[in-house]
Amino acid sequence: MFDGWASTDVTTPAGARIRVRTAGSGPPVLLLHGYPQTSAMWHRVAPGLAEDHTVVAADLRGYGDSIAPPGAAHDPAAFGKRAMAADQLAVMAALGFARFAVVGHDRGARCAYRLALDHPEAVTALAVLDILPTADVFASVDAAFARSAWHWFFLAQPGDLPERLIAADPDAFFLRGTDGVFTDEARAAYRAAYRRPEVVHAMCQDYRAGATVDVADDEADRGRRQVACPTLVLWGRRGPLGRVPDVLDVWRRWAPQAAGEQLDCGHYLPEERPAETLAAVRDLLRSPA
Repeated sequence: MFDGWASTDVTTPAGARIRVRTAGSGPPVLLLHGYPQTSAMWHRVAPGLAEDHTVVAADLRGYGDSIAPPGAAHDPAAFGKRAMAADQLAVMAALGFARFAVVGHDRGARCAYRLALDHPEAVTALAVLDILPTADVFASVDAAFARSAWHWFFLAQPGDLPERLIAADPDAFFLRGTDGVFTDEARAAYRAAYRRPEVVHAMCQDYRAGATVDVADDEADRGRRQVACPTLVLWGRRGPLGRVPDVLDVWRRWAPQAAGEQLDCGHYLPEERPAETLAAVRDLLRSPA
């Protein structure tokens, strides 16, 4: 995977060390992965984008080979999407990019839309893959959601209960239901990351922040700030948003230019439907900024 790509670490003003892979030339685009993955999840999409863009694929704070700032392990707010977005803004600035497009999946998409809300001067286009805004998710929790997305509530438990239970069998926890979804190389990259206790802790802190500071930040912005740039929304018919009838309507309250479609796949769009995902992102990146 990522043969010929450069790999480097960028230390942010907050003290995080962010691992990035870079390749290509042309307008910059930042790729942000989801849970429980790493930047390796883009291996079937990123090479195509790099044909005419400078592609930066980053590991989120605490995930993969990125390291959270000192003291962050004891502070769930340090894993809020506002802090994670600030990391990525600093990464792009360090690489020489003041303005760029951002494409995020799952937790990376939550970081991506927060980046677009907090730093509209920097984000030229936004793509969010298989999510709704965090505050909208928590506002609409029902029994069906609680059954299907129970890990949201499990990982957000305080203390170290989730970390201790996951340690008993991390493969069974993180890879359940993914047979045939990830390539062997990608699966090996994810396993190498989540077998480190500090990465599992970072994932739990991410979900703890999601249930607290991220909801608060979204609610503070609701009706007050919107995403100003062209926005692509993609989701899977067989994923968690497959039963949501008004995905685009929800997003247009936050991003008036939102457009997109449902793909015939589950949650992991870039790995299950890489060609369709690449084509849709290419169309977005051709949109006038």
